[in-house]
Formats: sequence, structure tokens, C-alpha cells
Amino acid sequence: MTPPRALARLQFHAGFTLDDAVPVVPYYASLGASHLYASPILRARAGSTHGYDVVDCHEVNPEIGGEDALRRLIAALREHGMGLVVDIVPNHMGVGSENVWWMDVLRHGRESRYAGYFDIEWTTPDPLLRGRLLLPMLGAGYDETLRAGHLRLVRRGETWMLGVYDDRLPLSPASVAGLGDDAAAAHDPSTDEGRQRLHALIEKQHYRLAFWKLASDMVNYRRFFDVNELVGLRIERTAVFEDTHKTIFRLYAEGLIDGVRCDHVDGLADPRRYCRQLRHRLDKLRPQRPASAPQGGAYIVVEKILAEDEGLRLDWRTDGTTGYEFMDQVSAVLHCQRGEAPLTELWRKLTGESADFGTQSVRARRQILVDSFESELDRTARALFAAARADVATRDVSLAAVRRVLVELLVHFPVYRTYAGGMGRDEIDEAFFSRAVEGASRTLRTEDGDLLTLVSSWLGGEAPRSLPPGPVRRARERAIAVFQQATSPVAAKAVEDTAGYRYGRLLSRNEVGVDAGRLAMSVDDFHARCVERIQTLPHNLLATATHDHKRGEDLRARLAVLSEVAERWVVTAERWRVRHADFRQRAEGRMAPAAGDELMLYQMLVGAWPLNLAPDDTEGVERFASRIAAWQRKALREAKRWSRWTSPNEPYEDACEDFLRTILSSEVAAEFAAFANYIATPGAANGLAQTVLRITTPGVPDLYQGSDYWDFSLVDPDNRRPVDFPARAASLAQAESPREAIGHWRDGAVKQSVIARLLDTRREYPDLFARGDYRPLTAEGSASEHVIGFTREYRGQRLFVAVARHTAEWVAGQDTPAIADDCWAGTSVALPERRWVSVFSGADLAGGRVGLERVFEGLPVAVWREVEG
Repeated sequence: MTPPRALARLQFHAGFTLDDAVPVVPYYASLGASHLYASPILRARAGSTHGYDVVDCHEVNPEIGGEDALRRLIAALREHGMGLVVDIVPNHMGVGSENVWWMDVLRHGRESRYAGYFDIEWTTPDPLLRGRLLLPMLGAGYDETLRAGHLRLVRRGETWMLGVYDDRLPLSPASVAGLGDDAAAAHDPSTDEGRQRLHALIEKQHYRLAFWKLASDMVNYRRFFDVNELVGLRIERTAVFEDTHKTIFRLYAEGLIDGVRCDHVDGLADPRRYCRQLRHRLDKLRPQRPASAPQGGAYIVVEKILAEDEGLRLDWRTDGTTGYEFMDQVSAVLHCQRGEAPLTELWRKLTGESADFGTQSVRARRQILVDSFESELDRTARALFAAARADVATRDVSLAAVRRVLVELLVHFPVYRTYAGGMGRDEIDEAFFSRAVEGASRTLRTEDGDLLTLVSSWLGGEAPRSLPPGPVRRARERAIAVFQQATSPVAAKAVEDTAGYRYGRLLSRNEVGVDAGRLAMSVDDFHARCVERIQTLPHNLLATATHDHKRGEDLRARLAVLSEVAERWVVTAERWRVRHADFRQRAEGRMAPAAGDELMLYQMLVGAWPLNLAPDDTEGVERFASRIAAWQRKALREAKRWSRWTSPNEPYEDACEDFLRTILSSEVAAEFAAFANYIATPGAANGLAQTVLRITTPGVPDLYQGSDYWDFSLVDPDNRRPVDFPARAASLAQAESPREAIGHWRDGAVKQSVIARLLDTRREYPDLFARGDYRPLTAEGSASEHVIGFTREYRGQRLFVAVARHTAEWVAGQDTPAIADDCWAGTSVALPERRWVSVFSGADLAGGRVGLERVFEGLPVAVWREVEG
């Protein structure tokens, strides 16, 4: 296949449609992107700002312009020689009246032609749910809601429906047969008799209405994480696979799209089968594509969180992941390991919390299972219990004991999921599962040890296909599938959305796909990951910002500087804690903010402080405070300590916001601005370094919307704010070199200039970047630890890349991230004896041993290409 050179991600919604993207195409073409990379384009729930709640797989979302607008966008892309990669959502759909499949299931129950499309457990032990679907959509208990008149019989045309607040639910044909024109009056919930009739009618439906808070305990359909409005699909069924992908396949065959990003692949029953099936189907459609469309195979990447010692399975036949692991690696290599001890001590001293991130994650997993995934835990435990009951040798195993073992396995599971099937666990899965068993054995009751061994065997330790066909084999296969679909949402909610908001040693390391317990990575380890990538998945996506990131790429790059100036940060944070003591309030029996919440707030203030915001700019500070306040409220609820989404502790949240606004309106606001300015220049150097590494190391760079300028965005929805594309087009048209643009670096044009020069180089030498070897280079001299250097080589084409790291001692507090020549005094690198030309300045450089002051030319980044002569 011909892989994309570079992707530019855009988030589509009613406020930014496919037609709105058309005038943006020339800008991205000039910048050097080969493809746009679109958020989901199929019809989503009305008003969706992200598109992951698809309700109709057969239609391009009319809110973003529909298929006509898509064709106009494609025409613009083809005119500029570009393609389109789209996000698809195979794991789940949005529920509600807009989803005709879902509504048909509500009307006809298990007899619906779509009943097998959704992952619904119709045989639950609860007699009130057996054969029914739980709908946790009521704002109060059922009886209270019924008496309050929020449930009523309503007519839409000739069809009787159940009104639930402002929603309309279908009624089974049998239950409404014979209803006359006076049925609404006869079922009036304001009278005892009418309420009894209405209740009797509701009892005849294929669903049961319930208080929304019961979902975590009782819901009998697989959800996306703990989101009640997103129902899991049985994509492993061929009919479901074909129907849900029908439009995507047609768009590909017609040459309108050129690749896909598969969302949440770990939610599927069999990710390997799905990915291979997807590749097979797209390959079969290739001959139908018009000559005007890009040729070569479809580009397929999957959203997959990998542990540090985990790799994507190569037999899935994908081009790689969406790049979270690269986001982790490039961040870690820019952090300074020497900061770990003082930053850890500060966190422990101020919070009184000695638990490391790993311990916090285990605690979060245990809490999440009770708070958010009780129904999923019950479903998985019953699947295992069925496996025990299916075999006469284990029929005396109790459900309670199975549940105890299951909890400890989930709590200690070291990866998002394993991929066992009929052949059981392979060596990779066995290694991860053994770690889970080891952890579980430390916390389980002694008498459950033998059962732990049995459960390990049922979950793929013994291959189901080694058993004769029959109930035991079927029960084992189902237990494996259900268990593996349960581990990834537990991990995601516990690690990303709970522990990541509780453990605040350094927030630049609290990100999707990152182990916050590891502060830094050595240059050698970073090189090793790059070499491995070119050998295994050379077209893997490389991301440093996404629609899911918790902090923008340059915010993280700035916060990484705290690992270099840890001692100064410790003194500063402790001083602020003392000075702001009178601003804290007592709320719900505790001081607000708590010490951990306060320390994380300080990091966000100095990390996200806008580059051109003066502390005496009242309106600007207010806008900034509002953004931070929105982040803070979300962070408090995600941490699930003093507040949570299901039961917000508004007094505590309000007190924390009062604290934030008070400190930003005091004279100390100038101190926040001053510290932010102190770390801003080395932060910018880090930002340029990670930009260069993303575009030049093996893989396909992904440019998230707006991050071609400095990206100090916060967690969504802040990271999906409108982008000023005219300003970006204007600065790009000026064609300044990075050396020129660094003189006014705060406006972001220098970052854009670096991106444009590098993407233009990728356009000129596509094979060098797509296939070229990666060879680490080692500098010598007193500043050798401050540089990451390597070459890319392919059939006589060569590129030399060097980026500076840990530059705080050189540029912190200065007016610019430019690095003075004397910082590199006595430090050099050996280059092949050839002529090199700077991608950033056009200067010449002879090979041999070269001083780094000549390599960097005053910039914190350098890229040189070999030329003849």
C-alpha cells in the first residue's frame, strides 16, 4: 500500500461541517498534509459534538452536511492531491428514538430482526428483566415518576406510544391492540385507576423503565464504558458487520474515503477477527475504486492503548495504532529523571499520600467495579459460573467465590485486555495473565487459591478447542469473550479517568496511554522504540494531541520543564500553599481544595497560562479562569474522591472554584504569570522537539486541529474549540523560516514553520520517511545528554535530525527558546562525510565531526538533508 505522508485531524459537528472544511483544504495542502483525518461522519445523535454516538450507519450525518457535502469536500481534496481517512465506531451505537434499530428492539423485543445486533443479555436471573431490556432513563424511581405524570400514553398519528418526559418509546403491537380513541384518558396517571392501567400496559413491554442510577447495578446490555446512552454491538456476527459497515464500504469503493481509524477496538469480542475481516473486505473492494482515487490498499489503524511492554499484534493486518504509545514515549524522553525524587516527595509531603501511581490504579479499579461496573461484573461472574456449572467436576463452585476471584483478577490486570480464543492464550497473553494471577493471589483469601487456578484455566489457560464440542466448551468460550470485553473499560475508567485525576506528582505524565508512575525515558530507550517501529509497524500513526487528550501537547511540554527545575518548583508550590491558606474554605467537612487538588491546580495554572496574558488583564484572566474552572470541576468528578458525576458534591466544587477565582484576582496572580513565563521558553523548546520527532521518526504524523500553533488546550470540550484557520493561512503564506519566526515565537508561527518545512521534506522524499532505516547517533562532549540525534537512510537518501532536550538551564526565564552557541561548546556529533543542507535555513554543512552549535544554528531543533556535491 501507499501510506499517508501526514494526517490532519478535524472534528466535525454542526458548528464545523464538511462544507466548512472545504476552504481549509488549501491550507492543509500547503502545510504538507496528504490526508484529512475526520471524526466519525455517519449520522450521530442530534447535537453530537463528537460523532461517536452513531444512530444510523447508512447515512452520512446531515448535521455535518450529509453525503452531498462529503462529495464537495472530496472534490476539493482530490483537486489538491489529498485523501480522506475517517473514524469509524464498530463497538457501539447511540440509543434513543433516532436509532430505528434500537426502537425496533424496544417494540418487538427478542423477536426484532435487530435484537441480535446489540449485545443484550435477555436471560438475566432477575425475573423482572428476563426477556426484557432495562432502560435506565428515569430521573427518579419508577413509582414516583409514574405518579408525577412523567409517564403517559400518547398518540403520534395512528400509533400509540409511551411518553417518558419528552421522549417517545414504542409499545409492543400486542399491548396496544384494541386501544380506542379514549385510551389516553383511560390511562391517565393522575387517577388511581388510570395509573393502574398505565402500569399494566408498561408491564407488557419488552423493556423495563428504571431510575438512571440503577444502570451500574442492573443494566443488561453491554455499554461503552459506563455510558448508558451507548449500547454495544455484536460486530462479530457477519450480518451485523456487513450492515454497520455498508456505507463505509460503499464510500471506499466509490473512492470517497481512503482509510479508517477503528475506535475502541478492545471493546469487540474478537478484535483480531474483526481487523482481518475489515482488511479482507476493503482489499476486495479495491478494484472498484475509480482511477481518480488514490491507489494502493486502505490505511487501517486501531485505537489501542498499549502497556509499556506490550506490542500491537501483527497478525491483525492493520497499519498500526492511533499513536498513544508514541505520545507517551516522546513525552517521557523530554522529562528529566533527576526531578522524580523531589517531585515525589512534594506530593507525599503535601497530600500525606504515600501510594504510588500503580497503587492508586489498583485502588481505582476496585472502586470502579463497585461504583460503575457492578452489572458488567455480575455478567462476567455469571459467565464464569456457567463455565463451572457446565462441568460436573466443578459444579459445586459457588457464584460468590467466582465473583471474589474475578474481582481480584480485574483489579490486578496489567493490560487493557488479552486476546485468547478457541486456541486459548498465546505466550504473550499468558505472560500478562500470569501477572494478574500473581497479583490476585496476594489479595485473595487463601481458600480461594485453588479456584483462582481453575478460573485461569477457564479463561484460556486450557484451550476450549481441546475440549469435545458441547456445553463445557461453549461455556468456556463465552466466559473468555465476556471477560476480555470487561477488562478494557475497567482499565480505561480506573487508570485514565480516576487514578490519572488523583495522582498529581506531575500532570504532564497523566495522559491517555501513559503510565504516570514512570516519569522519564532514556534516549537509548527512545531510540530502541523507534527502531522497533520501523521493523514492525512503519506506518503506525504518531500522535501528540488527540480529541481525547487531557492536556494539550505544548501544555505537557511546558509542564515537563518542572522535572528539570524541581527544586525551584517545590519551594514555589510550598510558598503558594502557605500564602493561600486563608482562601480555602471548609465544605462538606473538609478543606477545599484538598492539598492534592490544590497542587494539581497550581500545575495547570502555570502550564496553561496563555503566552500573551498579562496578570492585570482583567478580562483575559477571567476567560482563563473560566476555562480552568471547567477543567477543575471535571477533574474533581473524574477523581471520584470528594465528588463524582453520579452524585456531584457541589459545595466542595463551588468552594474549589471560589479558591481558583480568588487567587487569580489577587496579587499572587502575577506570580503564576511569572513562573509560567520562566518555564515557557524551555517548554517551547520541548514543544518544537516533540514536533520534529513526531514528523521525522518512523511512522505517519498526525496533526490535531489547531496544534500547528502552540496547543495549550485542556481536556474536552476545551480541546475542541474553534480554530482560527485564516490566521494560520496568513502566517504560512509569509513563508518565514524557523530562524526568522523564532524572533516572535509566542504567536506560534515558529511551530507552524517547522511543521511546514518538515512536511514539505516528507513530500519530496516520501520513501525516505516511509521506508528509511533509523540509525541513532551519539553526541560527545559536556552537553551530550542534552541532544537526541539520529539519521534516516533509504537508497542513498539521508536525513540527519537533532533535537535539544532539558534546556531549562540554558533558556528558562529568557525571552526566546533560541539556544546560544556556547551552550554546545565542546559537544559534537560525527556525520557521514557528505554535504548537508539545513531544512530550516538552507545553510550548508560538511560531514565529519561537527560541533552542535553549527548543527542547531541557534534553534532547539535541527534537520539536515544530504545533497549531492
